[in-house]
Amino acid sequence: MNYYLTEDRLAELKAELGVLKTVKRIEISERLKKAKELGDLSENAEYSEAREEQERIEKRIVELEDIILNSELIKKSSDRRHIDIGSTVEVSRSGKTTKFFIVGSTEARPDEGKISNESPLGKELIKHTVGDTVSVETPDGRKIDYKITRIV
Repeated sequence: MNYYLTEDRLAELKAELGVLKTVKRIEISERLKKAKELGDLSENAEYSEAREEQERIEKRIVELEDIILNSELIKKSSDRRHIDIGSTVEVSRSGKTTKFFIVGSTEARPDEGKISNESPLGKELIKHTVGDTVSVETPDGRKIDYKITRIV
């Protein structure tokens, strides 16, 4: 699977991975060592909690390594004719204009105007151009029309 990421997001994920592999692994190792010193591991809540935290950290490391290995950088699209991943697009709905940046699913933050290429609206916008109207069905079955007013 490919993960579409901006350079900034890729750098954030690499930094998180670095912290997990160094600082967090050392911290969890110390917690495990101290918990083992307390004696019987079968009834040692601190040891159990540390092991669970270690599992979470290791799972996240594997996840981050997969994302980084299989990432494809999103470049800000220079194509102002058609919408694609990396495009910033302005749409109008009911007289209100909204701007969206089309990103990969791991980077989507709708509250910041970053929508996934896999979201219903993102999927509909891809390959369209200024002047087109796209329709998106809401979970309750209503259709919402968005008119593409500008590709930035």
